[in-house]
Amino acid sequence: MLNDEPVESDAAAPIADGSDPQSTERLQKVLARAGVASRRVVEDMIAEGRVSVNGVVATLGDKADPATDQISVDGAVISTKPDAVTYLLNKPAGVITTASDPHGRQTVLDFVPANRRVFPVGRLDAETEGLILLTNDGAMTHQLTHPSHGVEKEYLAHVRGTPKPGALRLLRQGVELEDGLTAPAQASYLGGGVVKLVIHEGRNHQVRRMCEAVGHPVKRLIRTRIGPLVDHQLQPGEWRELTTKEILTLQKSVNRSAPAPKR
Repeated sequence: MLNDEPVESDAAAPIADGSDPQSTERLQKVLARAGVASRRVVEDMIAEGRVSVNGVVATLGDKADPATDQISVDGAVISTKPDAVTYLLNKPAGVITTASDPHGRQTVLDFVPANRRVFPVGRLDAETEGLILLTNDGAMTHQLTHPSHGVEKEYLAHVRGTPKPGALRLLRQGVELEDGLTAPAQASYLGGGVVKLVIHEGRNHQVRRMCEAVGHPVKRLIRTRIGPLVDHQLQPGEWRELTTKEILTLQKSVNRSAPAPKR
């Protein structure tokens, strides 16, 4: 029985192609530092075949370069770069979702720390409020914005008029827009002119156009959820850094495939 972590030996463990031998580390050390679990627990995860490096199932003793190798746990890619950071911001209305604006308007970057160069994940139009992610993790950005992953986004749409069952049914079935039929959405009327919509596409102004198409233009739009991420305590203009647990849960959610639109 082992009393301590196995003695590390560069010759004992394979090194991923293209990695610098001087920058590789034991997988359990890399993942423990990333906050996945303690080294002992990570060792068990590796032994159970739950960890892979660049698509290859890892074994105890393997090493990886946290800066260049893609490390996954239970199919979710783990952010192991030392400077990786992801912020959750509650965007106020009137703020531009871009890194800079030639007209000098306020952008989402004005609300988060300037000591990390981060970029918004996807977009919210200027007048739409609510949750948006900003990160310097390129892999996460790709996963969350690629159409094939179909990450759910939940919105509260304050609309004109009172939607009838027929309008909600159209939203659920898919709405014909100028750029094609939308995928089926989850739609429910909460009363007071508020419709809750859950979509997994990322078309420009999609929720506004869907509501307009069924006869209920949007007066105010708030995004309240991104995949599994919600935060009812975060006030407009406030931000916080995602926890390791939240990042793991979010990364697992991107593996869900979006249903195809009905034709």
